[in-house]
Amino acid sequence: MEVAIIGGGNFGTAIANIAARNGFVTHLWMRDEQQVADCIAHRENRRYLPGHPLEDLIRPTSDLEAAVDRSTVIFMSVPSASFREVATRLSGHTDADDIVVSATKGIERRDDGFRLMSQILGDVLPTRHIGVLSGPNLAEEIADGQYTGTVIASAEDGVRETVRAVLKSETFRVYDNDDVFGVELAGALKNIYAIVCGIAGGLEVGQNTIGMLITRSLAEMSRFAVSQGANPFTFLGLAGVGDLLVTCTSPLSRNYQLGYRLAHGLSLEEAVNDLGKLAEGVNTLRVIEEHARAIDVYMPLAAGLKRVLFDGEDLAEVVTELMTGGQPVDVEFARPEGFDA
Repeated sequence: MEVAIIGGGNFGTAIANIAARNGFVTHLWMRDEQQVADCIAHRENRRYLPGHPLEDLIRPTSDLEAAVDRSTVIFMSVPSASFREVATRLSGHTDADDIVVSATKGIERRDDGFRLMSQILGDVLPTRHIGVLSGPNLAEEIADGQYTGTVIASAEDGVRETVRAVLKSETFRVYDNDDVFGVELAGALKNIYAIVCGIAGGLEVGQNTIGMLITRSLAEMSRFAVSQGANPFTFLGLAGVGDLLVTCTSPLSRNYQLGYRLAHGLSLEEAVNDLGKLAEGVNTLRVIEEHARAIDVYMPLAAGLKRVLFDGEDLAEVVTELMTGGQPVDVEFARPEGFDA
């Protein structure tokens, strides 16, 4: 069995090293032929994960079709904006027995709402052996050998078992979940709230505020996901609160960094340019806030962030509204049905 990692960013490179360390020939695909040549010459992805040598079984390549033709397990780790285009290119080079796993934490905007990355895979590929990989997975810490947990979500036991075999290591533990949409929505939605917490960090708010923001963010995420058929208890696990906590507090998070820059007076365009990296939360915010309004799901933090980022409203005024209005319930899913006490 050979493995393909589609996307040579920091996370794709980190999991490629794990797969290769486990004895799998691993094709690491990147668009940029110069980046491929540099990786081959130096046996290191100096652009995205410097200081971490590539394992001997990693095969950097810019030939997407060849990488996929040789592989039976494929991980997609490309930005959401190009996910469908790359997945469509795979369609003629995968078959019904291949396992394809999305590691992309984003959402595609559609005229009728949105599509998740796993749904795009189902739209364009012949296989139905589809999974989602998500969790508190900062690539630099994974590469450094810091203890890390992740979640593989799939409706199929075989997909989950295979991914565990490919990615198991002494420092990287893979947990199971069959709630694909819940795990995937958790990974995408938390990017919105990482921007919010980055703004809070830039404003040097207290720890009480951070605690309130993270827990109210979790409430909004689970509320929206349940409206889409997900299990609210998924959000109590690694893919939910685990990923949210890390992304909302770590300076390694791109979305947190974006919010931090916004708090220091940069415009959205200036902050994105200064960051120099894609922050998925910006696109996710546009899509989710619009859809939440359309289906009447209460998401005040997302709505407030949208007003600040895209409508030019004053941050202080939005914060005042958030603190004085809205719903008083703390934990919406805590009471079993019929519980009256």
